[in-house]
Amino acid sequence: MNTHFSYFSSYDVKIMEFSKTIIRFLIFTIAIIGIVICFSKWYSTELVNPAYAEQKSHTPVFGYKLVNTYPHNSDSFTQGLVFDKGVLHESTGLNGRSAVKIVDLKTGKTIKSQELPDRYFGEGIAVVDNKIIQLTWRSKMGFIYNKETLKLIKKFSYQTQGWGITYDGKYLIMSDGSAMLYFMDPNTFKVIGTLEVYGDSGKVSKLNELEYIDGEIYANIWGEEKIARISPKTGRVTAWIDLSGLLSDKDSELRIDVLNGVAFNSENGNLYVTGKLWPKLFEIELVPKK
Repeated sequence: MNTHFSYFSSYDVKIMEFSKTIIRFLIFTIAIIGIVICFSKWYSTELVNPAYAEQKSHTPVFGYKLVNTYPHNSDSFTQGLVFDKGVLHESTGLNGRSAVKIVDLKTGKTIKSQELPDRYFGEGIAVVDNKIIQLTWRSKMGFIYNKETLKLIKKFSYQTQGWGITYDGKYLIMSDGSAMLYFMDPNTFKVIGTLEVYGDSGKVSKLNELEYIDGEIYANIWGEEKIARISPKTGRVTAWIDLSGLLSDKDSELRIDVLNGVAFNSENGNLYVTGKLWPKLFEIELVPKK
């Protein structure tokens, strides 16, 4: 008579042991996948993107002190604004109304103008030596003019939309309405580098009109009354400039569009800002916002 009784056969025991091994393997695999995902998220934000690593402190906000108010041509759909040795240059948009201009600051009147063919929608401008560089919106075509005469010198092409452009003394810096900035060789117009812009909450898109000031890139944010100050090394927004309330209620009732156009006058250290179809151009000083 058998004195030992087992409910399970040896075959059943082997099956159970094999099942346990499979379960352990699956648990281990899931744990490893979880660790990899967590590490990847940490690595991509803290190491690959230095902008995120700096986001632990709140970005400062500046307001403005109004210094002067000047008339501005309310028919000008302002796309680019730049001072060069005290001379104000402006680029305007809309098909059939696009131009690059030299403007009298005090009167707002056009001193000299070069119109674009109707098929082009003018965008931002930058001054490089004795030339003015002008972008167009969707045509992927740019124009180079003599700075004094506005006579067309030649054209060039690029691979994205053209929104804003500025010059840092070495590279042209271009925006296309995304969160990306493009660094271009000013002679060949080839892109030699890109920079993605970040703020406290992640990517900052709709970068529009640009100006390079004292080692930082200033960018209008399309559709908003604010300007981002951007580090050209990290893409981090170092400060915001709140320009709300520039136009009076009466002016705002007119046929106006969004804030666009920021120029720096190195002769007095002030900013000059306006908007598309705005009747006024404002000279301001930046002040910390309380």
